[in-house]
Amino acid sequence: MLLRNRLLALLVPCGRKAKWVVIAAWLIIVFIAVPMAGKLSGAEKNDFTQALPSGAQSTQVAELDSRFKGGNDLSGVVVYARDKALSAADRAKVADDRERLAEITGHSVPPPSASADGQALTLAVTLPSDAKSGAIKKVRTQAEQNLPDGLDARLTGAAGEKLDGQDAFGGVESTLLYVAAGVVALLLLFIYRSPVLWILPLIVAGVTSQVAEAIVYLLARHAGMVVNSLGAAILLVLVFGAGTDYALLLLSRYREELRHQDDRHEAMRAALRKSAPAVIASAATVCLALLCLTVAELKSNRSLGPVAAVGIVCALAATLTLLPALLVVCGRWVFWPAVPRPGTRPAAKRTVWERLGAGVAARPRVSWIAAALVLCALALGGTGLRTGLDFKHVYRSEPGSVVGQKMLADHYPGGSARPARVIADAAAAGPVAQALEVEGVAKVLPPKKSTDGALVSISVVMTDPPNSSGAESTIDRMRASAAVKVPDAHVRVGGSTAATLDVARAHSHDRKAVIPLALAVVFLVLVLLLRSLIAPLLLVGAVVACYFATLGTSWLLFQHVLGFPAVDASLVLYGFIFLVALGVDYTIFLVDRMREETALSAPREGALRAFRATGGVVVSAGAVLAATFAVLAVLPLVAMAEIGVMVGLGVLLETLLVIAVLVPGIALDLGRWFWWPSKLARPTGGSRTHGGSRVKKEYSDDRQAPTGDPVQL
Repeated sequence: MLLRNRLLALLVPCGRKAKWVVIAAWLIIVFIAVPMAGKLSGAEKNDFTQALPSGAQSTQVAELDSRFKGGNDLSGVVVYARDKALSAADRAKVADDRERLAEITGHSVPPPSASADGQALTLAVTLPSDAKSGAIKKVRTQAEQNLPDGLDARLTGAAGEKLDGQDAFGGVESTLLYVAAGVVALLLLFIYRSPVLWILPLIVAGVTSQVAEAIVYLLARHAGMVVNSLGAAILLVLVFGAGTDYALLLLSRYREELRHQDDRHEAMRAALRKSAPAVIASAATVCLALLCLTVAELKSNRSLGPVAAVGIVCALAATLTLLPALLVVCGRWVFWPAVPRPGTRPAAKRTVWERLGAGVAARPRVSWIAAALVLCALALGGTGLRTGLDFKHVYRSEPGSVVGQKMLADHYPGGSARPARVIADAAAAGPVAQALEVEGVAKVLPPKKSTDGALVSISVVMTDPPNSSGAESTIDRMRASAAVKVPDAHVRVGGSTAATLDVARAHSHDRKAVIPLALAVVFLVLVLLLRSLIAPLLLVGAVVACYFATLGTSWLLFQHVLGFPAVDASLVLYGFIFLVALGVDYTIFLVDRMREETALSAPREGALRAFRATGGVVVSAGAVLAATFAVLAVLPLVAMAEIGVMVGLGVLLETLLVIAVLVPGIALDLGRWFWWPSKLARPTGGSRTHGGSRVKKEYSDDRQAPTGDPVQL
């Protein structure tokens, strides 16, 4: 028995000896993790083939590239143009560049192609598929230097896009880390108004980010997990946002217990016992919802779930082990100047949160109906929502490859830089080429045979710019024509535009597969946690309503404030997963406390006690998570900015409207029926039998009014 008690004491992170063991263990883990975390960016796979859906025609074309000579090479187009006829000096510059670019790339450069209006020339360049940014930069520098006055030159095509992507994301992970850490630090300073306390959650978040990145790196290297820039960015944001949220909940309970316990070790033990179930339940809900992405068709969607789940698990582990150990080691003084001591009470002033709770309690039905109507009105903003960003709006600024595409569109057929690529059986090359001559096709180039002679590759120049709606329609027409006219030629139409089209359709499939599954998983977790059917149904419905309201509000913001013409195809799915998972996260913080308090008192009083006790925590946590997701807006991709803005806005709606008004209003209006069929729904259950003494014992003296720590709103 004595040995078992000693072992249990070591397992509790706040024990007198265990706290040092925990800190030492985390120091060892960090020492091992930091070098691997630094290698994560090198393991990222951002090429478009990693995002393609399995079995799509564009995916098959990409997989067959290796059977053609130079099929895996990186192509680019240097376009030279001016607003009038080219001069002799212009042509001399292009001729000189042709020779020098051949030396730089190690591949011959075909003669320049002139535009019909005589105002532009293009050079086609080829680089190895694994060309680094330095080699591509030499091509761009050679083209853009020593230009005659009035002549403009840009590198576009796959090579130009790759270089622009590398330029845009150069150092972005460190920037994101510093901005996220700064935002969290400022918010924690405001929440706690302590010059010391904010440091500990920030240290824990920093440690967690390194450990999570190291684990993801190992999974990418040795388990085949696909990690891209979006996944790495969301991993960092979740670690700081969700980790700080869990820390806020623990700190709130710890501060409560320090007002009733002489020993800080016992105070932390009690705080862990009371807060850990809610934290674990919320983390489990988020992880399970994220893992629903593994049923997606797109590789990028499938991989994001496990990557983000790793961050949540690491944040949970650090919050329940490292943070308690650090807090207990530091002692009460970390809360200075408002040090919680036994027998002290929190500030007696009535907070905004308490006044709001009293207002909702006075008219619960009016309150929740009004909140629901507001959500419905905001959801109407999503009318006319357009999904799918064209090539010109992928970046928030206008990089060189986009400018080059515009120059090509002004002087050449729109698809010159990124022609469609068709692969078919060599025996049917002629009929296939004829079948591809449909509306929207400017030119079908001569077929090239594979190294084994079994296949042919045919490049098709379209009249519309790559990735435009017109070009996508042309892809569909080519596929339909080939399927009818040469059904046995195994025709696959791929290339940039075809890939974009296939990805958009895969996103549609993934939404239909992932969203219902995520809702079912979240509902089941809530049923198990709350032991109720009515409450989980209402809570899931509230979160879904908040999602549609957020989508509508975000679309209005994107259109009329930020100037985005559409939302990225991934936003509808990612926004849903993050808002539903994280929205339920906050709901669990409130409703789990409601269940605890209702077991000790009448439903109305229990709901109000929970409302007062968790109000400040939920608002503070929501502000932190919203701000950390909004940090994604500093990134250069429109898709990332949209995700950051939408999730940040949704979290604020969730905490300030759903958690503050809708859920408490419904719970107060339904009373015990909210908890049906659990024992809390029975009129003779809970405090009706033993309630008086239990409530008196639990909330005597200074425990009569739990407050909304950590911030007095």
